[in-house]
Amino acid sequence: MTDLRDVVAEQRFEQGFADADGQMRTVFADYAVQGNTRVILHVEADPALRGTGAAGNFMQALAEHARAEGLKLAPRCSYAVAWLKRHAEYDDIAA
Repeated sequence: MTDLRDVVAEQRFEQGFADADGQMRTVFADYAVQGNTRVILHVEADPALRGTGAAGNFMQALAEHARAEGLKLAPRCSYAVAWLKRHAEYDDIAA
């Protein structure tokens, strides 16, 4: 796993994870900026990572990043909505 990156120019958070063969693959979230809120438009994991928990680990890293940076997350993507609903410990960063 690599550290979460905020690729500001592309309005995308990215994080790399090793697949079963050790190849680095990416999970990403496209976002829109609304002040201190990041509207999560789409979360996607490389097909080789699906079912490995990488997307959940990515969302946890994203939530921790938002908390550390004083940001709020407003999920619009169904996966991000469901993940935040299941993790009440991050209610403080939900917009």
